[in-house]
Amino acid sequence: MTMDVELRIRRFNPEADTEAHWEAYRVEAEPTDRVLDLLHQVKWYQDGTLTFRRSCAHGVCGSDAMLINGRNLLACEYLVKDAGTRITVEPMKGLPVIKDLLVDMEPFWEQYRSVMPYLVNDEVPEDGRERRQSPEERARYEDTSRCILCAACTTACPVFWTDGAYVGPAAIVNAHRFIMDTRDHAHEERLQIMADPDGVWRCRTVFNCVEACPRDIRITRAIMEVTNEISTVSGE
Repeated sequence: MTMDVELRIRRFNPEADTEAHWEAYRVEAEPTDRVLDLLHQVKWYQDGTLTFRRSCAHGVCGSDAMLINGRNLLACEYLVKDAGTRITVEPMKGLPVIKDLLVDMEPFWEQYRSVMPYLVNDEVPEDGRERRQSPEERARYEDTSRCILCAACTTACPVFWTDGAYVGPAAIVNAHRFIMDTRDHAHEERLQIMADPDGVWRCRTVFNCVEACPRDIRITRAIMEVTNEISTVSGE
């Protein structure tokens, strides 16, 4: 059974607008349609000027994260039957809006790059093939290795909204992934980055990040583990 949905989108065109405004569209949808499908309907059949980011459309790339009914969600995962017949869509908070739902991700990527999100190890394995780990060692960072860098957690964080210098939950999650990796040789260097005043200590444990994460990563637990690691290394 099709549903008549009112889709309200927060629009902003820097070439014509001085501030953002709301525009409403009527679309027909199946209960199992995704919000991304509704955006496609508007883009393809009603208003070709609508701008938003999306790629795989299957919840893997994370590029279509946006504020839907007041929550940071992936438009390709959120179903109409769960969203209702009146749906609001806005760009993620805390990042500059380029146009409509398209935000400038560079501040997010800058914080991500700052935590050295890569393996640091120049040693050649004894067998010349691989650096082995036990299942227990792998389990230490299994959860945080699932981050898809959608920025939903970071842009749901009130601290990030008000302080762009804060490294943010996603960067901490990716730092955790390598801090807890026994193969990595930049352990203390990353902990020094995390111990910065704009690092892990800026977290206020609001839990917005946990609710926003489409991969159900235990973000606040990862932040706590990084702070514990800092305390252990510093001897506090």
